[in-house]
Amino acid sequence: MSGRLEGRRAFVTGAGQGMGRAIALLFAEEGASVVAASRTLAKMDDLPRLAPSITPVGLDVTDRDAVQAAIAAAGDLDILVNCAGWVHNGSIIDCSEEDWAKSLEQNATSCFRTIRAVLPGMIARGRGSIINVASVASSITGVANRAAYGASKAAVIGLTKQVARDVIRTGVRVNALCPGTTASPSLENRIAASADPEATRREFAERQPIGRLGDVSEMAAAALYFAADDAAFTTGQILVVDGGQTL
Repeated sequence: MSGRLEGRRAFVTGAGQGMGRAIALLFAEEGASVVAASRTLAKMDDLPRLAPSITPVGLDVTDRDAVQAAIAAAGDLDILVNCAGWVHNGSIIDCSEEDWAKSLEQNATSCFRTIRAVLPGMIARGRGSIINVASVASSITGVANRAAYGASKAAVIGLTKQVARDVIRTGVRVNALCPGTTASPSLENRIAASADPEATRREFAERQPIGRLGDVSEMAAAALYFAADDAAFTTGQILVVDGGQTL
């Protein structure tokens, strides 16, 4: 690797699996020390063996006090990646108020909390990169049965742009990554729970004109771009990585 993050410290939520895990590993390979956070600490048992510069921490991103404590304990952070999230499957008619509230809490309010916790330190040091993982689903284009999820990810994009504008002269950059349908344990669970898993898998793959699902390594590479100096002149932007889904 090229050491593009040498000497930097990153905090990655949702690092127990999928994109968050891939991002944590790639950032470590590129020289960063990484605090990898997940609600299920056991999912990250192997990360320090794979990359000794990764420190796993258990964290429920819906717990305000726990978020503040974890970020304070992490020390001076150069990079924050908000990757924790939850997918509700259903239209607005299928979505209960509890599902709606959970979607906003886990996908959007969690970003609000982590950003509020890291931002004062980043501003004081005059540098920082915040990367919010949103989605093309509904927040960029309409996707069936993603009412609450799409709305919550649209809120993430709005938050990204607003914070980027507010801190634009401080040295802190804030951007959003919008993946298309990506192969991950979460997706596999949804496929397995469907009435016809093989048909569902084909349907997910066919969303992308490129003809396949995205890979978590491709999303990690996009996050690396935002984290590194390559994107020093980039803030408040949305990077869509979706195999042509939104063409």
